[in-house]
Amino acid sequence: MKVRGFEVVSSYVDKDIHLPVRKTMHAAGYDVEAAEDVVIPPFFLGCKPTLIPTGLKVYMQSDEYVMLVNRSSGPKKGLVMANSMGIIDSDYYENQDNEGHFYFQYYNILDHDIVIHKGDVIGQAIFQKYLLGDDDQATGKRKGGFGSTDKK
Repeated sequence: MKVRGFEVVSSYVDKDIHLPVRKTMHAAGYDVEAAEDVVIPPFFLGCKPTLIPTGLKVYMQSDEYVMLVNRSSGPKKGLVMANSMGIIDSDYYENQDNEGHFYFQYYNILDHDIVIHKGDVIGQAIFQKYLLGDDDQATGKRKGGFGSTDKK
C-alpha cells in the first residue's frame, strides 16, 4: 500500500526525471529538481511569476498536504517564490486537468535573467498533517488542476 511519495507524470516519463530525495537523515524537505530549462526574467510591476515544471505528482494520505518552499539559498540567488510557499492538497493527485503535475512559481529580483537548468534543485517539498475545526463541513470535490479552487 502506497502511503506518501512522488511519481513522474506521464508526459515526462521518458525525460530522465529524478524523484525528490532528502539529502540528510534529519532534513525535513525533499529536494525537487527542474524538469526542463527555464529562463526567469527580472521582476517588473505587473509581471506574472515564472512557472518551473517539476515533471512530478505527489500522493499522500487524505489528512496531509505537501508544502513547497524555496531553498535557503534562493533569495540570495535572486529567486523569490510568488506565493511565499505553495500547498498541494491530497486531492490534487491524478486530477483530471493535469494528472497532479506540480510547479514552483518564482519571481527574479535581480537585474538580469536567471537560467534554471534541467536537474537544478529549485525548492523543497515537505509532507505535513493538518487539523480540522470543530464545525468543519467541507463537502466539495476537486474538479481540476492548478488554480482550480478559484475557478467558477
